[in-house]
Amino acid sequence: MSARAAIQLLRPEQWIKNVFVLLPAFFAARLNEAELLWQVSLAYVAFCAASSVVYIFNDWADRERDRLHPVKKNRPLASGQLSIRAAALMGASLLGVALLLAGWLKEEFLYILLAYIGMNIAYSLHLKNIAIIDVGIIALGFLLRVLAGGFVADVPLSHWLIVMTFLLAMILGLSKRRTEFVLQSPNSPTRPSLQGYNLAFIDQAMTLMTAVTIVAYLMYTLSEEVIQRIGSRQLYLTSFFVIIGILRYLQLAIVFQATDSPTKVLLSDRFLQVVILAWVTSFGYLLYAT
Repeated sequence: MSARAAIQLLRPEQWIKNVFVLLPAFFAARLNEAELLWQVSLAYVAFCAASSVVYIFNDWADRERDRLHPVKKNRPLASGQLSIRAAALMGASLLGVALLLAGWLKEEFLYILLAYIGMNIAYSLHLKNIAIIDVGIIALGFLLRVLAGGFVADVPLSHWLIVMTFLLAMILGLSKRRTEFVLQSPNSPTRPSLQGYNLAFIDQAMTLMTAVTIVAYLMYTLSEEVIQRIGSRQLYLTSFFVIIGILRYLQLAIVFQATDSPTKVLLSDRFLQVVILAWVTSFGYLLYAT
């Protein structure tokens, strides 16, 4: 078994999405508590294992179709670099790790993790072929991460955090479909759900989601409930970084069409990295240092 192919099958670059598990503790200003940080870190590891199980299943389900794709044909299972048996053993092992960690941390977390895995199996088998439902499932995956982090940290989730997580994830999902739509080739199979999209619809949907996301964030920063909890009326200043960051992502999606994978964009675009770091730093300062 090729170690490189095995690592590729796990898609570790996608684990950055699981940082959403840490958000409830971060927004509650509790990441500086050692015990809590340890618990949410274990929750992060559990979600990494579970998400890799989902990717293994997806690659197994799509292996025949992937062999006809100019890029996806190089995936470990489609190319034959890794056997189905080896992939199954990896998936079973990771599933065991994820469920053991989740069960040890909290019963509610275990249920959420099972829901996440089940939802994504349904996505891989059929739901990804249905336009709008496909990006909705992606957004729900991010929302489940946040819900899981809330249970592990024992932090009541703000309705603002739930709404903004879902909206932001919808933007990411729509931008990915946009790039897939633009780059689709008549000589290779395309995602069936793309038949339910066109550029005008995707662009208008992204514009709508972007506008609502920015308004929701501004309302969150100006909420008296949030101001009293954080103890600062300067939180609205962090919206500058949110707006710039979203505009940069839209620029990459619409102008440069470089968002086939939001994760790859985040890991490669220095502009976006600086903006996110600035937001985390400024928001963290208001939460923990004031």
